[in-house]
Formats: sequence, structure tokens, C-alpha cells
Amino acid sequence: METYNVKDISLAEKGEKIVEIAKSQMKTLEKIGERFEKEKPFEGLRIGLALHVTKETAVLVKTLEKGGAKIAIASCNPLSTQDEVAAYLAKEGINVYAYKGETREDYYKFIENVISHKPSLTIDDGADLVSTIYSKHKELIPNIIGGTEETTTGVIRLRSMEKQGLLPYPIVAVNDNKTKHLFDNYYGTGQSTFDGILRAINPLIAGKTVVVAGYGDCGKGVALRAKGLSAKVIVTEVNPVRALKAYYDGYNVMKMEEAAKYGDLFITVTGDKYVITYEHVKKMKKGAILANSGHFDIEIDVKGIKEKASKVEKMRNFVEKISFEDGHYIYLLAEGRLVNLAAAEGHPSEVMDLSFSGQALALEYLVKNKGKLENKVYTLPEEIDEEIAKIKLSSLGVEIDKLTEEQIKYLNDWKEGT
Repeated sequence: METYNVKDISLAEKGEKIVEIAKSQMKTLEKIGERFEKEKPFEGLRIGLALHVTKETAVLVKTLEKGGAKIAIASCNPLSTQDEVAAYLAKEGINVYAYKGETREDYYKFIENVISHKPSLTIDDGADLVSTIYSKHKELIPNIIGGTEETTTGVIRLRSMEKQGLLPYPIVAVNDNKTKHLFDNYYGTGQSTFDGILRAINPLIAGKTVVVAGYGDCGKGVALRAKGLSAKVIVTEVNPVRALKAYYDGYNVMKMEEAAKYGDLFITVTGDKYVITYEHVKKMKKGAILANSGHFDIEIDVKGIKEKASKVEKMRNFVEKISFEDGHYIYLLAEGRLVNLAAAEGHPSEVMDLSFSGQALALEYLVKNKGKLENKVYTLPEEIDEEIAKIKLSSLGVEIDKLTEEQIKYLNDWKEGT
């Protein structure tokens, strides 16, 4: 079996330099890595990863390696790999299988390559790794301690498996950490989505009507950034509470079939499929821009839309013009895949510091609780989540108050009132 498969190993030096920049912004993970190097919590264990192969992921990989782990990693999206980072990891002796622009065949072959290393622990971003293990490699399950999941879409899939009694081993939903979804999803997705859109097609956002599909933490972040760039924002939702929150946050809320008439730029962040279809596209303005920041490329029904097209042209990297017989056309960015990772570099290193600290400590938690957890989706204990925040605050030079003994007593006693 090949020890690595990357686009160009000669890019390793360039990769090393950008990983060094990322590391300088990831002080929380660095602190955890220092402890891991002393305690070796993963000594003798193999960790299989399906994550975006970015400079931030490289910092996580090196942190886990400090803890004694052997690593094998594949990408979790065909367009998200930073080839120079993959080359750097390969040069460092990591079993890495990833390149930007993977074919579907290579994508799943690389997942299989990771599985062939017989991981003791898994890290997923979208649940393709754990679902492939369950579907094709059940013989490995008894030796897997547990796994983690990075993103909303993956957690949805894994909770579905749990509900059906099919989850093969315990999973920590890192996405549910407060230090993940309140920061990564909100600040990270909001900023990186517009970074991708601007790099791909460079529209003026001010004055545009931006339609944000989904108002979870990612959607909130995207809508806020659109508003900050002086756009008019419409939110579409299926959840009544989230829709109400969007309304009181000052956005117009309506059905997608209505929003389709007004939008200049459409951004999907729902974790579901076919949020935008041809039926919506045919109502859109000529030249409307479609982008997705949800994990999989099914939020926009790209196949269904292209089947109705008279012509599909690649205009530049990550921009397709899809034209129809009546002269109408729209622009699709990044093939309907994650625009922030395909056309840009993903979330800033500083916010990924929190997410990947959660990943590292979740794996340690699984090892410490080996054999004690059921095959369920777990949330990381609150004290571990808060520890991540404490380390981050310390790295930022921020001090906060502590409860006094009297305050602690008051909070734990029901007797004192007016």
C-alpha cells in the first residue's frame, strides 16, 4: 500500500512555512500539545482522520503525533485540500492521501487507504469515514475505541445512525462543543464564506440582496457578515424558532420560492439537500450567484439544474455560468461544494484553534473512558469545554473574575431570597 498520495511532494517547503504561520495563531492547541508530549495519551494508538487537509489540520496532526499517535489522513472534501500542506505532511512521514480536485473514485479510495491502517480512533468531518467503516469494515469495529465528528452535517448523520441502532462505536460530537459551534460555525463560516465568494467572482456585496438559506450558527454568521458588508439580507428557514430569531435580528424571512425572485447572491448553510432547485433558479434574476457553505454538495441541486441547462461554461476557477434556452443564466461557485474551502482557505487559524483543541481533548476523553461508553453520540463534558476557553483566554492575555466563597454558597442554596 502507498504510504502517501499527494499532488506534488516538491511543495513541502512551501507547506511547512504556511503551517508555521497557522501554528503561531493556534496557542491553545500548542499548550495542549506540550502536555501531550509529556503524557503520551495516544502511545501505541493509530488515529484515522477524514478532515479538510489544511494548514490548521496539519497543526492538529502534529499535536496528536506529539501524544504518541500514528496518523493516517484523507480529505473529507474533493476540493478542500491545500496541496502544499499535504506535501508537507507526507514529507514529515504522515500517511496522507489527498489532493485538490480529487475524483470521486480517488476520494473513496483515499478513505479506504486510511481505514487500511486499522485506526484505534477516528476523526470525521461529515461522517464518511465512520459510515464506510460501518458499511464495509465491520471486522475492525471491536478494536476501535471511539471517534469524533467535526461538523453539523456529520452529527446529523451520526445521530440518525444512533437512532437506528447502527452507530458502530462511541462518538463525541465536537461540533456541539460551545467552544466550537459558537465560534467556528459563527465567526469562522461567516468570514470564510465571503472570503471564498470574493476570491471566486469578486462581486460588490454592498446593495446586493443576499439570501441565506438556514439560520443555525453558520447561517447567523453568514447573515451578520452580509449585513456588515451593507447587503440587504433575506433568511429562509424551516425551523420556526430560528425563523423567528432571524426576524427579530432584523432580517426579512420568507420561503425560498419567494426569496428566489429578489436575491442577487444565494448562500446555503442548512446541512440538508436540495434547498435550491431548478424550480427556484428559473425564478431568479439573470446573473444571480449561487454558493454553498454546507458540508456536502447537495444543498444546491447542481445535477438537476444542469440537466435543464442549454450550456454550462467554466468562466474561471470555481465559477460556472449555467445558461438556459430562454437566455436566462446564473453563476454557480465551486461546483456547489464548500465555497470557503474550495475557492479560499477555510476558517482563520485562530478560530480553528478552538475547534481542533476540542478534537484533541475529545480523543483523550475517549481513551480515558475506553470501555465505559455506549455506542452513542456524546457531548464533551462541560468542564473540558470550559478548559479550552480558559486556555484560549490566557493565550489572549485576558483575565476574568472568580466567584467568591459567598457567591458560590448563594448559588448553591435556595433559602436566601428577598
